[in-house]
Amino acid sequence: MDVKLLKKHKDKLILRITGVSPAYMNALRRTMMTEVPVLAIEDVEFRKNSSALYDEIIAHRLGMLSIKTDLKSYEPLPEDAKFAAAESAKHHVTFTLKATGPKTVYAEHLKSKDPKATPNHGKTPIVKLLEGQELELEATAIMGRGEEHAKWNPCLAHYKEYPHLKIKQQPKRAKELASKYPDVLQYKSKKLSIDEKALPFYDVHEAIIAEADEGSITLDYKDDYALFIESWEQLEPKAIVDEAMTILDQKLDEVKALVKEA
Repeated sequence: MDVKLLKKHKDKLILRITGVSPAYMNALRRTMMTEVPVLAIEDVEFRKNSSALYDEIIAHRLGMLSIKTDLKSYEPLPEDAKFAAAESAKHHVTFTLKATGPKTVYAEHLKSKDPKATPNHGKTPIVKLLEGQELELEATAIMGRGEEHAKWNPCLAHYKEYPHLKIKQQPKRAKELASKYPDVLQYKSKKLSIDEKALPFYDVHEAIIAEADEGSITLDYKDDYALFIESWEQLEPKAIVDEAMTILDQKLDEVKALVKEA
């Protein structure tokens, strides 16, 4: 397996992965979205709430907040453990909030006991308080996985086959094709060329083949893929990929061990 960086921008990462099967790519994609653990608010204790919203609605909004997660400091509860067992600092972090109207309560008003674990989007509105209304609560965030609930989903990930577009002979309408598909094709010195680095970002390959002279341009797919990851910012995209690969390798090792024992 070979991995190359195609593009990186803030919470987005695009990788080129070669030498693997579609089954591996799909397993990696699913692992990133459903098994990489992150923090999310699971329990909310309301001390005061005279706002227009029910406790349950506010709790739901808090639960869907994206919270910065340090995988070195936190780990998920064992599968057989209950939420009440989350007493260790490595399993949870506590937030407090106390506000009096008139004001709009935002995610940034949550005070975390761990300065590293804070909401990523501080201006996410929670509730609007009118004159005299109060909100006081304590919220507990625990580590969880996307397979349990969407609030623990760390990213959106998908992949596509990396296209191999080749010019076998110069098509008669080369200049016209280049002007129609400038992001992928260039026409210089009366010669058509392909920008291979741009191929996975524009789904125009089939259209180019259809419009070119028959056999002049060919399209092929090999064990070559472009992987797209967009993080919800609890973790950096690279950390999500690294953790997913580690989890996947551990599962494969477990399967190998079981096969040997059989």
